[in-house]
Amino acid sequence: MKTADCILQQVIIRNGFWSEIRETVRREGIPYQWKALNDQVEGAEPSYCMRNFRVAAGKEPGKHGGLVFQDSDVAKWLEGVAYTLSWHPDAVLERTADSAIDDIVAAQQPDGYLNTYYTINGLDKRWTNLMDNHELYCAGHMIEAAVAYYKTTSKRKLLDAMLRYVDYIDSMFGGEEGKLKGYPGHPVIEMALMRLYELTQNERHLKMAQFFIKQRGQSPLYFEQESIDNNRESEWLQGPLKFAYYQADKPVYEQKDAVGHAVRAAYLFSGMVDVARVKNDSLLQKTCESMWRSIVERRMYITGAIGSSAHGEAFTFDYDLPNDTAYGETCASIAMVFLAGRMLKTRICGTYADVMERALYNSVLSGMQLDGKSFFYVNPLEVLPEACEKDERKKHVKAQRQPWFSCACCPPNFIRLIASLENYAFSADDQSLFIHTYLNSDVSCMVNGTGVKVRMETDYPWNGNVKLTLSLDEPASFELALHIPGWCKHYGIKVNGEAVRSDSKDGYHRMRKEWKHQDTVELTLSMPVTIVRANPRVYEDVGKVAVTRGPIVYCLEEADNGPDLHLIRLQGVTAEDFKVSYHPDLLGGVAALSSPAIRETCDGWDENTLYADDGEGRMENVTLQWIPYFAWANREAGEMRVWVRE
Repeated sequence: MKTADCILQQVIIRNGFWSEIRETVRREGIPYQWKALNDQVEGAEPSYCMRNFRVAAGKEPGKHGGLVFQDSDVAKWLEGVAYTLSWHPDAVLERTADSAIDDIVAAQQPDGYLNTYYTINGLDKRWTNLMDNHELYCAGHMIEAAVAYYKTTSKRKLLDAMLRYVDYIDSMFGGEEGKLKGYPGHPVIEMALMRLYELTQNERHLKMAQFFIKQRGQSPLYFEQESIDNNRESEWLQGPLKFAYYQADKPVYEQKDAVGHAVRAAYLFSGMVDVARVKNDSLLQKTCESMWRSIVERRMYITGAIGSSAHGEAFTFDYDLPNDTAYGETCASIAMVFLAGRMLKTRICGTYADVMERALYNSVLSGMQLDGKSFFYVNPLEVLPEACEKDERKKHVKAQRQPWFSCACCPPNFIRLIASLENYAFSADDQSLFIHTYLNSDVSCMVNGTGVKVRMETDYPWNGNVKLTLSLDEPASFELALHIPGWCKHYGIKVNGEAVRSDSKDGYHRMRKEWKHQDTVELTLSMPVTIVRANPRVYEDVGKVAVTRGPIVYCLEEADNGPDLHLIRLQGVTAEDFKVSYHPDLLGGVAALSSPAIRETCDGWDENTLYADDGEGRMENVTLQWIPYFAWANREAGEMRVWVRE
């Protein structure tokens, strides 16, 4: 039987929720971050990033500034620029990017090496501290930038520089005699090499990615010997994590749970998924699925955030998900989107798309201010501003977003994800076009040589109504597969106005037929308010509930509900008691919720009495306003809370 040949060609995201966010990134975020990378944002911590490249190139005098991985910030910014130029050509922005590439390439050494920290501080020390000094991490991000920029502009300058660098890395690392048997302390080059392989089809690039993955955690442990050679011991080796902080305590095939630094873990798993898919490595794929379940079933916040501990920005143990000391680094949520998108390439499964949506609409979006000019590194689920200032255990938590960071990995990471959103919203194989999330867009693909365009119209995520209109050169047979989110208990489908049976499998409603020009598909996802409880093993959330609607997690903020949010109870309140209303002038335009509740007051308590055997505050009825979690902290600093006493 002949199968369809479905090739996804182009996606244009039009007006609506994601278009507005992307336009903010394009108009405000990208120029702002370029200024930050050049130390031109008043009051922000200096980046030193572009200056380091000029110093390394001998264009100006100076010392290396910032952290050892400072090069990666501009790499991620360039990658985001590349994606942006693909859907919004901008000659001025492209010239700015070209000038950055000129400075970067000028710092490259004759043998291909490119890293400002070691070029400035001493090339004789390179590759001596793979565990902590991020050389391969910086290389990975620059490879990804080079691939993206070439694919958008066809300009080869950065790509050729990175091909030379990869050749040099290949000459230094590998299983052959005389080569280093090491691997990156912070994974990302594995993903990058797989992207390079997809472009070049050079087997050496695939082989390098395999080597870095399979060598990790092998005995004798490379990082252990490296620490002895350097006569130093990383701070992470002093605590309970030890080499598990780097996901290097054992070979990847023997790892079962997500441990250690959350971003490193999700980046590593993403690279593993890529290699497993291309090499058809079923054992490696099984390992990836085990890691996925460890995160999603036992170690992920309701917002899609991961990494519960400030110490090591790390996973701790199953069901340990504190709200007020949560870390939930923005980069970690972005990494979950990377991982989910790659899992969807190996197997179409609604759970992967559910997690991708949950992270995108909540813990990723909360990472940037609505104006695109300040950022959260940490994304807690409960905030008391005074505690952030005075409690050492919560010093990592901020009540307001910051203009920049000395460790500024998150802001450019945010840009590169949002600018490439179409790569995660849609995919295709040789028989099917898959829609993983819903956004106003035009999707173009080729099916058996026939041009097909699908126009999607929706107000998602504020309601669950989606209309697809197909434009075809001639009739074509293929499968259209629509994600039915896990939160949706009821949905309806109409094709050309006629209802069809609602029968989803693995989280997707699949329709295989011969499609004709101007065929329409109408999807209606039931989107009621849902009151959610955590597994009682989650110690912090016992007796509490969270509120969601569609993919959006909601929270209470002091700006709407006053202080002392811990005194609020949803006693006797049901989902039907919530009212939904769209507010175009609130927080850039959001669907807010209102509900009844009771609030305990301090009336009757003497402020000088700390404990009393008959102490009880007065209860009062109140009406709460709930806003989307991603939009919190866009007004004055104040309390915030996701989980509320029941």
